[in-house]
Amino acid sequence: MTKSSLKIRVTNGNLIAMGPGKADLLEAIDTNGSISAAAKQMSMSYRRAWELVDVMNKCFKQPLVLSSPGGQHGGGAQLTEFGYLILKTYRDLVAKAEIATSAELELINAHLNLPE
Repeated sequence: MTKSSLKIRVTNGNLIAMGPGKADLLEAIDTNGSISAAAKQMSMSYRRAWELVDVMNKCFKQPLVLSSPGGQHGGGAQLTEFGYLILKTYRDLVAKAEIATSAELELINAHLNLPE
């Protein structure tokens, strides 16, 4: 039986500065060393991944990802130290929220018509 889950998004005005998908993208960029490879791993277009990175970089006072264009010598992307800090802080925030809300989420789950 599938259970519902808590999803936390951090907004900056009308933009989503950080959320579960963006955190996953940051981890994929860290693992793969490029936005293109991260997008491929996540089954999303390069354009969509680049747009998400651009939004994150614009929402924060410092960039989370630095990238260099491809070409003959190859490009790549990497998380900045600040990017690692924001990613870890977001993952910690989610973990704490899941612990703090577990009883309420269990009660809600008990009353949902969840798909099998």
